[in-house]
Amino acid sequence: MPSQRTPPPELRTTEALKGGHLAVLTVDHPRYKWVALSNTTLGTLLATINSSIVLISLPAIFKGIHLNALEPGNVSYLLWMLMGYMLVTAVLVVTLGRLGDMYGRVKIYNAGFAIFTLTSVILALDPFDGGGGALWLIGWRVLQAVGGAMLMANSAAIITDAFSAKQRGMALGVNIVAALAGSFIGLVVGGVLAEWDWRSVFWVNIPLGILGTVWAYRSLHDTGVRRKAKIDWWGNATFAVGLTAVLAAITYGIQPYGGHTMGWTSPWVLTGLIGGGLVLVAFGIIETRVADPMFPLALFRNTAFTSGNIASLLSAVARGGLQFMLIIWLQGIWLPLHGYDYEQTPLWAGIYLVPLTIGFLVAGPLAGALSDRFGPRLFAAGGLLVMAGSFVGMLLLPSDFNYAVFAVLIFVNGLGGGLFAAPNTSLVMSSVPANMRGAASGMRATFQNAGQVLSIGLFFSLMVAGLAGSLPSTLSSGLTAQGVSAATADQVAQIPPVGTLFAAFLGYNPIAELLGQPTLDSLPTQNADTLTGLEFFPRLISGPFHDGLVIVFWLAIAMTVIGALASLLRGKPAPKEAETPEVAAEGEFVAHEAELASELAEAQGLAPATRVAEPIDAPGVKA
Repeated sequence: MPSQRTPPPELRTTEALKGGHLAVLTVDHPRYKWVALSNTTLGTLLATINSSIVLISLPAIFKGIHLNALEPGNVSYLLWMLMGYMLVTAVLVVTLGRLGDMYGRVKIYNAGFAIFTLTSVILALDPFDGGGGALWLIGWRVLQAVGGAMLMANSAAIITDAFSAKQRGMALGVNIVAALAGSFIGLVVGGVLAEWDWRSVFWVNIPLGILGTVWAYRSLHDTGVRRKAKIDWWGNATFAVGLTAVLAAITYGIQPYGGHTMGWTSPWVLTGLIGGGLVLVAFGIIETRVADPMFPLALFRNTAFTSGNIASLLSAVARGGLQFMLIIWLQGIWLPLHGYDYEQTPLWAGIYLVPLTIGFLVAGPLAGALSDRFGPRLFAAGGLLVMAGSFVGMLLLPSDFNYAVFAVLIFVNGLGGGLFAAPNTSLVMSSVPANMRGAASGMRATFQNAGQVLSIGLFFSLMVAGLAGSLPSTLSSGLTAQGVSAATADQVAQIPPVGTLFAAFLGYNPIAELLGQPTLDSLPTQNADTLTGLEFFPRLISGPFHDGLVIVFWLAIAMTVIGALASLLRGKPAPKEAETPEVAAEGEFVAHEAELASELAEAQGLAPATRVAEPIDAPGVKA
């Protein structure tokens, strides 16, 4: 008689009588892994769509809550709507991935789906106008980000648990490409919905969120190794405080301060950067001295894990910078020059960016499947080099480009991103032991999300620096050429470049507001119509904007090339799953329980169990 022992709850075989027949329910079912992949892909897709859907809908949202984006005090609202969601996910994904390792990845993931869906309802019901309406959206977006972080932190770990090593690259490829494509799908969906009603940007999450939540609670089960440990309170606190301070300081660093075009000399910004950096140093020291750290720094001893995350961070910064620059380029310059009304530019910017999304969708799953067969390194490095080549091509484009060439270049950029994403994720996740996958997944997501936030501060700062050199003289000469007095033109030319950049980002012409109606009334009708028309503002800023764009794209090229080199570094592989003691014990127990169930069924005259759980592919239960 086999020895008896009490299994952990997630490994117990459930026995039930249904219509007089005994049912033995385990995750051994061959379709379970596809259920896990489908649900986690839906969750990841919703979480990432939500990070960009607001990005392109901001003009409609600002109009809907009657907020003037050009007023100096409102710039902070705009930035926090953009960055609040990404900042919170960057801070929390490691902690939530660690909690998934300790208490069950599916449990944390399911709760995330529920929180995400509930907050979507609350966001759509914003009852306020002006600053109050903006604070409502920012606050509930922060809570929604907690749900999004729960989804992102545990989805890759759930997939890694469900699939064997032979299929893991393909499965992660589908999930990760959905995540990356989601950030661009959000641009299209947001543009379409914002044209109708700004609240629909949040309503769209609700039916899919309800479906995904119910589906997750009914279908998913924890199949991975649970690692009992104490919560690292000091590590969690110092990590959250330090990273939040640094990323928030970057947010305010791109705003004007004390007569300067940016705020990097502001005491608050310097305090956030220096103080946050010191707190993160303290966090690193704490993590080396606690028994159960939330951020297992020992994982960075593995070269493959470290280099994969460095490549992920650099690609996220480059990709985030590309996203913002393309939106400004299309909404603020190219679309108005081609006759599109400013109110329609969010919709058409999303449509014209579709080739980028198609590139991701074409290359991602294919690269994941091929990397299973030929190895992930060359695909990851090659993908970043393809992205670098597309940046070189965009660097050579004029401000008023030929769309066919532009579409090919962003399609190639999407291909490169798709080639990189799945193999790199497979490389990172396969380099860690099974009982650390939740933490590793959270750390990977932290690098990606922090890269998105960093890209806003970094690329906006570079763009503002590029505009500051030539925009004032261009703006002054352009206004005086239309009959505006030199004094008024010089006054308008002194506005911080970040205001002009945000006007282009939101896709509208700020000239009428900058000059004021009395000045416009004093000008000949033809000149006033020219100043407030579709072409004057885009042509005025296209030259200075291109100066800044050159700097941005050169930095993106450097980052992707360095990331490609990092992807080629090799490390020691993780122990094989069957050799990991916890996994082996799980497999033995499931096989033992299936054997007992089969004996019991035969003893009662019922059909015996026809399949025995395999130690590697099915270390858990399925209802």
